[in-house]
This record gives sequence, structure tokens and C-alpha cells, in this order.
Amino acid sequence: MTDLKAIDIVVNAFTPKEVIAGQTGFDNAFMSQVRMPQDMREGVTIEDYLRRMDRAGIERSLLIAVRAGDRAWKGSFEIPYDQIAEYCNAYPDRFSGLAGVDPTRGVDQLKELDYAVNELGFTGAHFYPHWFRTPPDAAVCYPIYARCVELDIPIMMQVGQNLIYQKDVRLPSVARPILLDQIAIDFPDLKLIGIHIGMPWTDEMIAMAWKHENVYIGIDAYAPKHLPDSLKHYMNTYGSHKVLFGTDWPVIDPERAVREMREHEFRDESFARIMRSNALEVFNFDRSPVKK
Repeated sequence: MTDLKAIDIVVNAFTPKEVIAGQTGFDNAFMSQVRMPQDMREGVTIEDYLRRMDRAGIERSLLIAVRAGDRAWKGSFEIPYDQIAEYCNAYPDRFSGLAGVDPTRGVDQLKELDYAVNELGFTGAHFYPHWFRTPPDAAVCYPIYARCVELDIPIMMQVGQNLIYQKDVRLPSVARPILLDQIAIDFPDLKLIGIHIGMPWTDEMIAMAWKHENVYIGIDAYAPKHLPDSLKHYMNTYGSHKVLFGTDWPVIDPERAVREMREHEFRDESFARIMRSNALEVFNFDRSPVKK
């Protein structure tokens, strides 16, 4: 499996441009908490990140056009869709875009999601419930899910606890895996990916993925070395088709993530599914960005 080309489904843009613009959402204290190397903290150029992908054996990364919080709230931020589209247009074989969604924007968000998918070629949606202090099964989120079904794109969302990303902005953990239950029932054609492994409710995340054909698990934001035993068993056996590899870069370095995944010595079939095949089934990478 040394020649397997992986797909990383959760990647944050972290170039000097995003750092200078305050589009990362975390401060120095958080960077210290996740042990980010000092020489990374001012950002990593796209070219440098591509070299990291190459060394790790990652063929494609999904870049998030993050929408984090009501624009009127302190600490909120976003990365414009067009900003992420620039990276995707420059390297269409290496990057795909994910459209961050904001349930406070109403119909405007639905129109903007149309634009991201139909005109920019984005391949999925991304939702941070805690930044909006809104649980994912809230009624205000349902129009977004309906639009994702219409556009035939999956949506990923953080359903584990959130940490303190900024010392003066403390957000509640409003999402947990069990809240995907009703969403999956109401939208059986919507592919739902619970990212950040559902920590600390990982067994609950496994239960949702086992129960619902349309629910998947993203194993990002935590170093693979520390994956819970129950999740590793699920990944290697009856749930190998329901788990997708991710890093949440820059939280986890891609080279470390791939190396530690290999060190688990998963079955070849399971490893190939998690690292690549499942992403190819969940996402449509044939959506082409509009050349400008």
C-alpha cells in the first residue's frame, strides 16, 4: 500500500494570507495547545503545503471556505468562497472546495451555496454548529440540508466537543453525534459526515454510522496515534466503508497523520477504503471550477 494516494477531507487554508487576515479562528494559546511548531505560526504557503502533501502521499485535499459564527459576534470570521476557489483553480487536481454554511443568513446562504457548487465547482458543504451556538438538528439548519440534497453534495460538521480556540471567545459544545439521528431520518438522501471523530462521544458516532447508511465518520483533528480502540476496530472491520481520513490541517501534520495510520497496520482493504476509496464514493471530484 506504499503507493496509495490518500485524500484528506478536512483541511483549513493556513497561508500567511489567512493568518494576517485573522481567518484562522485560533490564537497563540491554541497553537501552543496543539503543539504547532513555531516556524509554522505565521502561515504555510500553498506551495509548501503541496510539498507536505507529496511527502505524505496525499493526492487531494478538501479546502474549507470556513464560515464561523454570526458576523455580528465577537471572534467570528469567514474565508470567502472565492478565496478558496483561487487555490482550487490554481491546482484543480490537488484541491477541492468545501462551502462553509451559516444558518443565520437564511435564503442568502442557499443562493451562495448554489454559487459555490454550480459556479465554483465546490464538492461539499461544511458546518461548525458550535460557532453559531446552534445544534445541528435545529429547524434553522434544515433548509441548508435540503439544498445540499438538491445539489447532490455531502455536508460535514463537527459533532465532537469544541476546544477554546480564542481565550476570550468560549463556545459551548452544542453538537454531538446523536443529533445526526433525526437529520439522517429526515434526509435519507443526504450524506452526513461527523468530523473530529465525535470526541468524546466516539462510540455514539460509531452507533450513528452503523445505524444510518448515509452517516459517515471523519477521523480528523486528532492524531491517528490516539484513535480510540473501539473506533480502530470499527475502521478495520464492519465499518471500514464508513470512515474517511482527514487531518484538520494545520492541527495535524499530514506526514504525521499518514505515518501513524500506517503504523496501526490495518488490513489492506480497510486502509485503502479509509484513506481514499470512501472519499471517492462520497464526494464528486468531477465538478470543475469555473476558470476565470
